Amino acid sequence: TVESLLEEGDGAGIDRYLVQSVAVTAKQVRSINRYIAGEVEKSGGKFIGFGTLHPDSEDLEGDLEELISLGLRGVKLHPDMQNFKIDDYRYLKMYELCEGRLPMLIHMGDARSDFSHPKRLRAVMEIYDGLTVIAAHFGGWNAWDRSLAHPQPENVFYDTSSTTPMIPHDMVMRMFETFGPERFLFGTDFPMWSPEEMVRQFLTYDLGDSLREQILYGNFMRLFGLSDGQDE
Repeated sequence: TVESLLEEGDGAGIDRYLVQSVAVTAKQVRSINRYIAGEVEKSGGKFIGFGTLHPDSEDLEGDLEELISLGLRGVKLHPDMQNFKIDDYRYLKMYELCEGRLPMLIHMGDARSDFSHPKRLRAVMEIYDGLTVIAAHFGGWNAWDRSLAHPQPENVFYDTSSTTPMIPHDMVMRMFETFGPERFLFGTDFPMWSPEEMVRQFLTYDLGDSLREQILYGNFMRLFGLSDGQDE
């Protein structure tokens, strides 16, 4: 619930949140987006909301226009849950519509499938080079070797969600060094993980205060044009 997110987040020292959900059927898209927008409006400035799209929608353009009109700031996709391959030519319209307009947060990786294999995202980014993407879970959940083997262009960011409890410490440091700390956003994947535990684990990385602050909130504020907790 919103209440439990805020309670746990407050305990971890978090005061701004990107909230989102994903539609597993096309008919869920607009109700999910309206719900997220409503919670953003009630949050008193604590929430930034991402809506969702579904590749099988008969009105992708209409879905996106409503999402934007609701004040949502990006799009969440989960290829494994939504059952599509990132680079399937039938679904490229989603990226075309978002290019230059909204960032996309995309679930990446899973050793059990290749729907969200980093090589597929790389293929999309070669077509839509004006698209901004946040590649979740260090760019390849539970398949981080794939992420390292298929580095993304500079307009792809990475987040730390659902990763630090499992990924080897030295691989995290290698990814920060390889991709650049300016491209990482701290994330928790609540309620999968405790925000307080995610912060605690993140602080074990030997980055120094400046880089920690950059990843914990500086890069996010820069990406979304935020200053001192308020929209510029």
